Amino acid sequence: MEKKMKRIGVLTSGGDAPGMNAAVRAVVRTAHSYGMECIGIRRGWQGLINSDFTVLTSQSVSRILSRGGTILYTARSEDFMTEKGRQKAVATCKMLGIDGIIAIGGDGTFRGALELSRLGVPVVGVPATIDNDIGCSNYTIGFDSACNTAIECIDKLRDTMQSHERCSVVEVMGRNAGFLALYVGIAVGATAVLVPERELDVQKDLIERIQNARLAGNTHFMVVVAEGVGNAYDIAKIIKDGVGIDPRVTVLGHIQRGGSPNGRDRETATRMGYYAVKAMAEGKLNVIIGTKEGSIVDIPIEEALQMKKSLQMDRYQILETMAYASKL
Repeated sequence: MEKKMKRIGVLTSGGDAPGMNAAVRAVVRTAHSYGMECIGIRRGWQGLINSDFTVLTSQSVSRILSRGGTILYTARSEDFMTEKGRQKAVATCKMLGIDGIIAIGGDGTFRGALELSRLGVPVVGVPATIDNDIGCSNYTIGFDSACNTAIECIDKLRDTMQSHERCSVVEVMGRNAGFLALYVGIAVGATAVLVPERELDVQKDLIERIQNARLAGNTHFMVVVAEGVGNAYDIAKIIKDGVGIDPRVTVLGHIQRGGSPNGRDRETATRMGYYAVKAMAEGKLNVIIGTKEGSIVDIPIEEALQMKKSLQMDRYQILETMAYASKL
C-alpha cells in the first residue's frame, strides 16, 4: 500500500524561466486541495542541502501568477553532485518530514531529481526552461514568453538598423538547442538563422543569403544566431570579410528570461503544477510531467531523460523559402 503524502516540497532549479512562479502557485494550491502541506525549498538543490526553506500557504502564493523569476530563487549546486551532498539533502527531507519533492526546472534539475529518487525520496519533475529542449515534452514553461521578449527587442532593433541601412547580428539564448532561435527568426523575418543542429555553410547560409537580399532591394539584413553556434562577434567578422559590410552585434542575453509570463506560460505552468501534485497524490512517483499534442502526460524519469527532441527542420525550410521568395 502506497504511503499517503502528507507534506511535499517544491523547488526551482537551474536557469529561471517565466512561468515558474505560476507553477509554484499551482503546486501549493493543489497540494492543499489534497490535504497536503507544502514546503518551499529555496535556492534549488543547494537549499535542500542547507535546509533553506519556507512554509507555503495559499495566501503566500496569491499574487505571484504574473511575476517573472522565481520567488523560491534558484542556484547551481556542485555539492548536490556529490554523494555526501545528496545524503544531506535526504537528511533534510527526513528532518522536515517531506514525503516527496516536486522539482521545477530543466535537464540538470531532473538529473538531480533522479539521483534523489534513487536514495528513496519520491520526485516529480515539471519542465521549465526557455530552451524548450526537454525531450519528453513538446513544450517547456517559459519558451513562449522568452520568444516574445526576443521578438519585441529585435523589432525595435530593426527600426534603428533600417534607418542606418545596417546588418544586425543578434545572439539569442538556447544553449545547445536552436528552438528559440528558429522560432524567433521566422517571426521577425530574419535574413538568416544559425542553429547548432545544422552545420554552418558560410557561403550558402550567410554570404549568399545577404547577397540575394541585397539584390532584392533590401538595405538591412537580420541574422539571428543561437548561442550554441558560437560567438556572434565571430559571425559578424565572417560577414564583414565575405560581403564587405560591417555588422552590429547585439547579445540579448538574460533579458530573455525576465518579465511577466504570457498567457500560454501561465496556463501551461498551472496545468503542469496541478498534474504534478495529482500524480504524486495518486502514487505516480518518479516521473516527469510533459505535454504531448496539447495533453498533459507523465513519463518515468529514467525513460524521460533518455528521450531526445529534434529541431523541426520543416520550419527551417519555411525560413529558407521566405528568404528565397524575396529575391524573385
